[in-house]
Amino acid sequence: MYERFWQQAGDKSTIVIPGWQSMSYFSDAGSLCWFLEPDFAQEIIRLHKIVGNAVTEDRHIVVGTGSTQLYQAVLYALSPQDAVEPLSVVSAAPYYSSYPLITDCLKSGLYKWAGDARSFNKEGPFIELVTSPNNPDGYARQSVVNKSGGILVHDLAYYWPQYTPIISAANHDIMLFTVSKSTGHAGMRIGWALVKDEEVAKKMVKFVELNTIGVSKDSQLRAAKVLQVVISSCQYPTSLGSLFDFSAHLMEERWSLLRAAVRQSGLFTLPEFSPGSCSFLNRSFAPQPAFAWLKCQLMEDCEGFLRSNNILTRSGKHFGVSPQYVRISMLDRDENFYLFVERLSTIHLRHSIQVDERGE
Repeated sequence: MYERFWQQAGDKSTIVIPGWQSMSYFSDAGSLCWFLEPDFAQEIIRLHKIVGNAVTEDRHIVVGTGSTQLYQAVLYALSPQDAVEPLSVVSAAPYYSSYPLITDCLKSGLYKWAGDARSFNKEGPFIELVTSPNNPDGYARQSVVNKSGGILVHDLAYYWPQYTPIISAANHDIMLFTVSKSTGHAGMRIGWALVKDEEVAKKMVKFVELNTIGVSKDSQLRAAKVLQVVISSCQYPTSLGSLFDFSAHLMEERWSLLRAAVRQSGLFTLPEFSPGSCSFLNRSFAPQPAFAWLKCQLMEDCEGFLRSNNILTRSGKHFGVSPQYVRISMLDRDENFYLFVERLSTIHLRHSIQVDERGE
């Protein structure tokens, strides 16, 4: 979805890295996160300041190979090394489908996936993952476990003005962000964490050191250049507006088309969102998430039903809820998105024909 903006940006986002540059493991040997490129760290702070979506003062920045690695680093940092049993990790359903897989993939003795935060009642310490706006359903989230001993980790990958109104600057102990959702550059594999506690940040850095001996400098330098262009587009908008103007307009248009298709089909429902006042875009609008959380009204296996109509989705069962739900990306290229909306809007016709034929 973001390609058109970056195509128009042209050489503004181009970076040339000579063969002799960035050859060392170290970016700043004296820094807590010694593999974090200073230019990238500077642009992260500038971007959050101009958007107003997160507090960066008195925070340590830890860079990772996407927020996936940072999530693993957080689990490592927060888990006691001498615990008798693994630390429980929970998130309210529907939760991000990769959380259980990443948490348990190595069968670590330090932590384990413990399921839906709403039904969690085990005694002892735990980690609660708060994704806001939530992936997959797009709602703003807060902690739901009503007991002491928990450590909160806030995944704010989608807390950007193209997806949801920026109400205030997020101010949490551990906040995760990623380039892929803010600018569209998923292939860079770059994310960052804003961490309040120095010891937690040090342990996260140690995990990345043990896991990959740092993070690609080439990706960080490219990310720094991309963020520079994003910030410049906010200060000196092009004909497309800032990156956030451009993408917010596209998301608004796409959600309007999708809701019209759902009404026309009559077989599905979508979440409804209340509007909020966005301090960055200076207007009020309802959230327009990166994913559509679609519910089939008549079919138990919504994923299978849509696949039979040539629409690929991800079943709700992967997100801890009923297979009547599916998640669909709203960020594909224009031609693919328009084809998806067209197919969805005509399903009621094909479904009626199939029912009639079976009746005959």
